Amino acid sequence: METSTEGPPDEAAGPPSEEPIGGHLLPSTASTGADGGLTVGGCSLVELAETYGTPLFVYDEAHLRARAAEARAAFDDGVAYASKAFLCKAMAGLAAEAGLAVDVATGGEAAVALAGGARRLVFHGNNKSTDELRLALELAEATVVVDAFDEIDRLARLVGDGRTAPLRVLLRVNPGVEAHTHAHVMTGQEDSKFGFSLASGAAEAAADRLAGLDGVELAGVHAHVGSQIFGLEAFELEVARLVPLVDRFGLSELCVGGGLGVAYLNGESAPTITEWAAGLRSACRAAGLPSGVRLTAEPGRAIVATAGCTLYRVGTIKALPGIRTYVSVDGGMSDNPRPVLYGSGYEAFLPRAPGAARPLAARVVGKHCESGDVLVAEARLPEDLAVGDVLATPVTGAYGFAMASNYNRLPRPPVVFVAGGAARVVVRRETVDDLLRLEP
Repeated sequence: METSTEGPPDEAAGPPSEEPIGGHLLPSTASTGADGGLTVGGCSLVELAETYGTPLFVYDEAHLRARAAEARAAFDDGVAYASKAFLCKAMAGLAAEAGLAVDVATGGEAAVALAGGARRLVFHGNNKSTDELRLALELAEATVVVDAFDEIDRLARLVGDGRTAPLRVLLRVNPGVEAHTHAHVMTGQEDSKFGFSLASGAAEAAADRLAGLDGVELAGVHAHVGSQIFGLEAFELEVARLVPLVDRFGLSELCVGGGLGVAYLNGESAPTITEWAAGLRSACRAAGLPSGVRLTAEPGRAIVATAGCTLYRVGTIKALPGIRTYVSVDGGMSDNPRPVLYGSGYEAFLPRAPGAARPLAARVVGKHCESGDVLVAEARLPEDLAVGDVLATPVTGAYGFAMASNYNRLPRPPVVFVAGGAARVVVRRETVDDLLRLEP
């Protein structure tokens, strides 16, 4: 299995592939239509761009449901969908229908999840407000992942306010594990804003406080070592370091968080959720986790990333002889900031010709007033690329829509779910009126 980091491709790996876009990077229902163009969910991507405009987020609903069902089967009802990867009411409802809890990090995420039909929420965050904790206390099926001593103090003041059943909590532990990924998405190392340090003794002290707090049930421990991780080594070390704390307090749950990586480039591969779960269970056995302790997880990217792709319209093609060719599209860092934030690599292709070779070297850029507004730094595209073409970037189902902004006052794109030959808008396109609505 190839390992990867959230950064530019390793030069030793060779130039980007000129082969057609890899099928493993496309949603599960992707196929070639009668006209040779790509369809997803039975819908032509080119026709979707014509109907709904560009930029456009397209999600394969069958793919989402299959990955959610796989996660449920791999971790039973202890699995939670990490909604920060992609959240709207339709996605929250889909996760709930699949039997997943939904993890949220803010009151806003909680409100969207509840509006979508989710009822089992897991509250995260290193700085939960009193109002967010109060909301968790109002819900019958909430779990709070406690992250700081100040949060324990706030809970102690709130738990007696009319709640009849104890509030279920997990202790967020910093296991001191440095995962092989980008520094901005590493979360399990000692120098982190998240969790209670295991090495310093803070985790055990926090567990003591929670175990003695009336109105609170300390159910287990939680840790998260990072995102976009391909290998199991970091997870194995995480488990090994958490098991003694679980055993020491007789806890019933060990949650390893999320972080499973996905392939973004033709030459990458990644474990499935099922393979990840099997590896985690093996690590738990090796670490001596008591058989009665439930292993849980919070996949997000692994459920939604490959289900989604983003469609753009090519506006200009600028060839700089001896330097490079710039291909400008009508979106950019406002709908996918990951390349700017993390140096993340993506592929690009033309949905009208998904099987075409891609010999043209180009840099796909957005329309923002930033030289760093780069979507695909080292793209390969068909040589007949033309202004007006619909261009697609695959594997944008995670952290595209979720991190989208209105930079340069650009309205955010809509989200369309496709299934069975039909498309439905689950988030409409923003308008200029939306941009002005908050201003008096």
